[in-house]
Amino acid sequence: MRARGVGLLEPVAGRRARWLFTDRRGGVSTGDYASLNLADHVGDDPQAVSANRGSAASWLGLAAGQVAVMRAAHGAESAFVTGGGVVADVDILVTDRPDVALLALAADCVPMAMADPVAGVVAAVHSGWRGVAAGTARAAVAAMVAAGAHTSRITASLGAAICARCYEVSDAVLAQVTAAAPAAAAVTRTGTPAVDIRAGISEQLRGEGVSDIRVDPACTYEAPTELFSYRRDHTTGRQGVLVALQVGHG
Repeated sequence: MRARGVGLLEPVAGRRARWLFTDRRGGVSTGDYASLNLADHVGDDPQAVSANRGSAASWLGLAAGQVAVMRAAHGAESAFVTGGGVVADVDILVTDRPDVALLALAADCVPMAMADPVAGVVAAVHSGWRGVAAGTARAAVAAMVAAGAHTSRITASLGAAICARCYEVSDAVLAQVTAAAPAAAAVTRTGTPAVDIRAGISEQLRGEGVSDIRVDPACTYEAPTELFSYRRDHTTGRQGVLVALQVGHG
């Protein structure tokens, strides 16, 4: 398995917060799902998905059974989890447990890792244009604060997603998104209305007091050999981000 991006926050005292962004390379899935597909709801072989998840989880020192996977609903609902398994109808997973990894899946939307390692609270978040309109980023901050985090200590890392120049939307969608995040307004390479999801999320995070925001600028649509894209391929897999804690040594 190849890691697209990894992160580590290690406070003087508290817990290490670690995250791993995957792409489509280095797994065992074949065909439309080649090769590191992490989604079990898109038609891929379940055994291949399980093997891929196990490979990804092992990067964080955990097993596939210790991964909590969200079934995203393109909204702003959250869940606090204490163990592995599937969590339906949420776009935010939060935990303070060091023996569980949180997994958010995406194939054009933004997978996001959030962490306050001093408090020992992490979150995995999924947000597309509907999430920006619903205020998913704001809700994620609130869910972390409810679990003991402080906004000034939260780091947010945004993964690869479809870029604005490839993400044409209707005037109605643009109006809905920009009502919640004006910074998301954009145009495609041909000058038609578009949404910049990561810009909208970043604006909402800053509005909640989160200043440490890290962004992978890669476009899923423009990287067919590296990244899954639903808009480009329709039948395809999902990459994602896994977030986990471990006890620090401060």
